Amino acid sequence: MTDPIADYLTRLRNAIKAGHRVVEVPASNLKKEITKILFEQGYILNYKFIEGETPAGMIKIALKYDPVDRVNAIKGLKRVSRPGLRQYTGYKDMPRVLNGLGVAILSTSKGVMTNKKAADLKIGGEVLCYVY
Repeated sequence: MTDPIADYLTRLRNAIKAGHRVVEVPASNLKKEITKILFEQGYILNYKFIEGETPAGMIKIALKYDPVDRVNAIKGLKRVSRPGLRQYTGYKDMPRVLNGLGVAILSTSKGVMTNKKAADLKIGGEVLCYVY
């Protein structure tokens, strides 16, 4: 597999379209950080890191749905930076997702964070994905 982040986002997207409550994905440190950000921003209900099944473990993610009309909290996931075409941004040119309603997840020198936090710290980095 050449792009594990795209695989992670695709597994989430497929689970949402199928209406699943829980999805399991292979873990890595970067995927764990992205999962924490999704939880902090309110896009997923809960998550759990499971050790032992694979060398890095698994991440079990509980998806968040509206109780009335069963609409998922995540409307879209878009991979921006790919292995063949990296996308970097400075803090002055920070991307705005859905005019500020979504978030861009960046990999910076200070760790993985959202575009808002990176702009506050005045650091840029690689734009991993958009979530809205």
